[in-house]
Amino acid sequence: MEHISSRVATVGEQTVSPNILVVCRTFLPKEGGIEEYIYNRCLQDTERVIVLTASCAGDKAFDKSQLFPVYRWQTPKSWGHSWSQNILQPFLNTVWSAILAIKLYFRYHYRYIEWGHGYGFISLLFLSYLLPIRFFIYLHGDDILCALRNPIMRSLFAFTLQRAEGIVCNSCWTRDLLTRHFEIDTPTHVIHPVVRRKKFGVATPTAIDDLRIRVRNRHNIPENAVVILSVGSLQKYKGFDLVIDNLPLLLTLGLDVHYILCGRGPYESKLQSQVQRLRLDRWVHFAGYVADRELAGYYAACDIFALLTLFDCKANSHLGFGMVYLEAAYFGKPVIASNIGCVADTVRQRENGLIVNPYSGLEIFQAFRQLCENQQLREQLGRRGKILANKRSLHRWLYIPESRYSCLLT
Repeated sequence: MEHISSRVATVGEQTVSPNILVVCRTFLPKEGGIEEYIYNRCLQDTERVIVLTASCAGDKAFDKSQLFPVYRWQTPKSWGHSWSQNILQPFLNTVWSAILAIKLYFRYHYRYIEWGHGYGFISLLFLSYLLPIRFFIYLHGDDILCALRNPIMRSLFAFTLQRAEGIVCNSCWTRDLLTRHFEIDTPTHVIHPVVRRKKFGVATPTAIDDLRIRVRNRHNIPENAVVILSVGSLQKYKGFDLVIDNLPLLLTLGLDVHYILCGRGPYESKLQSQVQRLRLDRWVHFAGYVADRELAGYYAACDIFALLTLFDCKANSHLGFGMVYLEAAYFGKPVIASNIGCVADTVRQRENGLIVNPYSGLEIFQAFRQLCENQQLREQLGRRGKILANKRSLHRWLYIPESRYSCLLT
């Protein structure tokens, strides 16, 4: 606690009236969709925000390089049992976020809290009564589903949402999920994630071309081959097996098509068995976990990005926003995606990709065939996708009065 007090006093002299406390259970340099989303939000108002989050590997060097103050509660580096990680860690996050938010209030006298996700909302509800602040709560999809599992937590979650100044959803799909399960009249805003240019560490076309060649050489893929890429945790509902199923058909057409999967997960062994059964070892490449800095090379190396998600009510996770679709578009790659969930927020039919019914084998095959055979169409969709991926949404609009906000939109 002494560390926090001295840190606040030092940073307070360098900032110009920080009045927004951003709280998130995880934050960069830990890689992830929510972490990246909240970090990009902080970059928009570096003079106004203070970040409160949990510790992680490499956080000290990262925090020192930021233009805004970052405070962290300590989390154990290793857990002895899975139950302690699943129960004790959320409890510690809840307790420490509340305690340290109170301590930071007496140093900064911030006026707003932006709660980075729906998890641990009990702390936020407590703070909203204890401190003279208003708050916004961010929702990403899984946090809504988590609150639905327990009737008591569902009621408390609904009460917290009702007390909020505003709700921020990362996609229209997340907003629709919210409105299907909760009847609230709190203003709800959709603010899409954006691609941070410095995330991948590449800037020039020459550097991107070098990365493309390097990745293809690493996997022994010819330069003139068509490469399909998927990125994400290897889970059944993400439809990696649907892409693999179409490779034999594409190969029989005389197309040299390769498929790269970046990620690890519980479905990996079944996917590898599928590849062996279909004798596709030469054309399917499991890249394993790929860090953000290296991921740029894989986006550069591919010609088509594909993720054919399925709706699975038993899945522990759902795509609240398809960040990987946006990242592929940022690198000028056309996308093949399912007509399910959040896809409509990132993929537009025949503008930056093709949207298919994942339960129709014919539709999937036709989409792959069309893009594999038509380089001109791939480039056309890729150019349009790059324009869409560079659009920006500003979180500071949350603090503009509704009348002025409407004028800006018109």
